[in-house]
Amino acid sequence: MALHPKVIDLTLDRVWRLLAALDNPQDRLSPVIHLAGTNGKGSTQAMMRAGLEASGARVHAYTSPHLARFHERIRLAGALISEAALTEVLDRCYAANDGENITYFDHDGGGFAGFCRNGG
Repeated sequence: MALHPKVIDLTLDRVWRLLAALDNPQDRLSPVIHLAGTNGKGSTQAMMRAGLEASGARVHAYTSPHLARFHERIRLAGALISEAALTEVLDRCYAANDGENITYFDHDGGGFAGFCRNGG
C-alpha cells in the first residue's frame, strides 16, 4: 500500500472519501473558530482558548504544525490527546481508508474524529 501517492493530486477528493468512510464526523462538530494567516495564529488561539476555558467552556483545539510530536496538534478539553486515543483515531482512519492512497495531511481527518468522539 502506498501511503503517499506518487502523482500530485491537489483536489480534496481523498479527504472527502476518508471523511465519508468515517461517517462524516465534520458534520457533528460544535461551533468552530478557524484561525488562518501567516503570523500569530498560535498565540491568538492560546489566548482565545484560555478565555473560553476560564468562562467554563469546554474547548478542543487543533494546531498545525506540531513542534515535536503529532499529539501536540490535538487538544481535547484542555489536555493533549493521549497516546491510546490518538492511536485509536488514526487506526480508525487507516481502516476506513481501505488501502487507498492517502497522504500524511489527509490523516488530519483523524482530528475531526477525535473531536467528535469527545463531544466536539
